[in-house]
Amino acid sequence: MITIIDYKAGNLTSVQLAFEYIGCEVKITDKAQEILQAEKIVFPGVGAAKSAMDNLKKLKIIDTIQKVIANGVPFLGICIGMQVLFESSEEDGGTKCLGILAGSVKKFKTSDKLCKIPQMGWNTVKIVKPHPVFTGIEDQSEFYFVHSFYPAPSKKEIIIGQTEYADAVFASAAGKGNLAAVQFHPERSGRIGLKLLENFSKWDGIC
Repeated sequence: MITIIDYKAGNLTSVQLAFEYIGCEVKITDKAQEILQAEKIVFPGVGAAKSAMDNLKKLKIIDTIQKVIANGVPFLGICIGMQVLFESSEEDGGTKCLGILAGSVKKFKTSDKLCKIPQMGWNTVKIVKPHPVFTGIEDQSEFYFVHSFYPAPSKKEIIIGQTEYADAVFASAAGKGNLAAVQFHPERSGRIGLKLLENFSKWDGIC
């Protein structure tokens, strides 16, 4: 069973459908008790860090998320669901995030007038460290991105994959222990994205 956290951030249905396509049973919930009982958890989202954090506070599930990660439950963050795992974000004038991963989230900057922000489209991921969720996925595979801000971990050892855009080489995949997170949208990345989701569905949370 894959439990998807509903924190009113959008695109939950596309993530649900992607997991169902590969044969997984899925539950979408915003209930703390159901999240605490989950076998595997996905934390997806689109939108802004501040609104995401505000919704988590309203739902009273911040402690719940921290607890399931600490308890070793396999956990996958996607897009905003990755960004809010860090300590802070430059978005909305500065937003305090969950602080589960060391580092911050920064806004793309570029002097290239032809480089559009947000990044919207396909880009490659250089795998810098082997990880179970990337099993069977070739280095420099392309995934679909939509974002104006990017993760900047303060500890290199948590970086799994890197991507280059605008003036930044950023962590497009990161994790530690039972936690993995990606900036791109695997549910919108075709066959290769489904492979990543399938890997996660089989992962026991041990690296």
